[in-house]
Amino acid sequence: MKRPQPQDFFKDWKAREALAEAMIPLIGKLYRENNVSLYMYGRNMVNRSVTDLMKAHRFVRQVEQNELSEFDTFPMILALADMDLGPAHVDIGKLTVGFQEQSNGRTPRDYLQQVIGNDIGAMRKPLPQPQDVVLYGFGRIGRLLARILIEKTGGGDTLRLRAIVVRKGGGPGDLDKRASLLRRDSVHGPFRGTIRVLDEERKLICNGNEIHVIEANSPAEVDYTRYGISNAIVIDNTGAWRDEAGLSGHLQCPGAAKVILTAPGKGKIPNIVYGANQHEITPDQKILSAASCTTNAIVPVLKAVLDEYGICSGHVETVHSYTNDQNLIDNYHKGARRGRSAPLNMVITETGAAKAATKVIPALAGKLTGNAIRVPTPNVSLAILNLRLGRSTTVAEINEFMRRTALFSALQQQIGYTISSEAVSTDFVGDRHACVFDSQATIVNDDNCVLYCWYDNEFGYSCQVVRCLEEMAGVRWAMYPAHV
Repeated sequence: MKRPQPQDFFKDWKAREALAEAMIPLIGKLYRENNVSLYMYGRNMVNRSVTDLMKAHRFVRQVEQNELSEFDTFPMILALADMDLGPAHVDIGKLTVGFQEQSNGRTPRDYLQQVIGNDIGAMRKPLPQPQDVVLYGFGRIGRLLARILIEKTGGGDTLRLRAIVVRKGGGPGDLDKRASLLRRDSVHGPFRGTIRVLDEERKLICNGNEIHVIEANSPAEVDYTRYGISNAIVIDNTGAWRDEAGLSGHLQCPGAAKVILTAPGKGKIPNIVYGANQHEITPDQKILSAASCTTNAIVPVLKAVLDEYGICSGHVETVHSYTNDQNLIDNYHKGARRGRSAPLNMVITETGAAKAATKVIPALAGKLTGNAIRVPTPNVSLAILNLRLGRSTTVAEINEFMRRTALFSALQQQIGYTISSEAVSTDFVGDRHACVFDSQATIVNDDNCVLYCWYDNEFGYSCQVVRCLEEMAGVRWAMYPAHV
């Protein structure tokens, strides 16, 4: 489709701006009342600003090389909002392109009626009843998980963050300080909404969500039923326990039913990378690991490349932002090199991501090596995959394959795609993909390729954890159109 170049760019911008502004209440109503989330080629449109919605349209124009605009999508959203919809994820961008290609004189409503129907399960809910969720620990990942869960509350009938467990002995003003850390983040910016502190009741009210703050030094000290919590999924983001024996302690707590670990699991604990092996999460699964941020970043790309080209061997180097485990200034550390000042040095260290990837994708066993370099940035990392493929390819071919994988495959939530030749790490702060493929950095020499994948090692990883959480809770969404 080709839209004529406007005669007056400013007038055109203002017209599209007005349409984006008019979309917001329609998108919000669908989300709050029908539990329908709208997307623009995989990018969430719920609770987004006018400019965010316009940039989402611009993204599609760039990567799809079409002229999709607000003039095209607004009639589709208007028609969608007037239909009797049930819970679903609807990619309005892809449906709009489909309408333009297949409308045959039909109205947007007629087309949507055929593709979706006027009832995609209005009497059905994603869950029979809301799933209680507890965050055990409230550090970097814990607070980002809280933000995501609160944002995704919707009509309140899916996942509900009910409690946060923190260590005892915080001292005076402890709850206010924790609320402040949730409210303001030096990397990820302000919390989207309001937070009220009820100090005497030990509660945070976040966008209407009533969240108990429980003090405990071990899972054995917690009884969730005292707070009206039952059958909860506990997300342990402390990293204090990483094997089955340790994590089973959560299951002894009254009111707790299952556990997710936000770190690589040890022993027989399954390490899950959503998009690759979430099918291993069964209804009777009590404990699982969401693996590491780097494992989540590399596995989706490795899986896609393996399925298309084959992989004979490879090396994974991750250029990783420093973490709280490192020292601000030179000081003793049990790990080699990690005692040196994180903000002042590049630090060579080990990563288990390459080995962990082979647990998720057994076909890669014995084929990958890996290492890491910690660098003086607070967030966003870069995985460099140097792979020898099963056949020769070209830069253009592999980039086009990754572009289509990012936009149209079952891995569209995991793999993002950028065509910018000016992209740098801070551009990917807050990106919800497990990684973003940098097409401008791709190197190919016959059957050898070097692929560069950015990832927000905090927020993008937290989004992957929540996807595992939804799978473990049994959340099921109707999706339109289908991924493939």
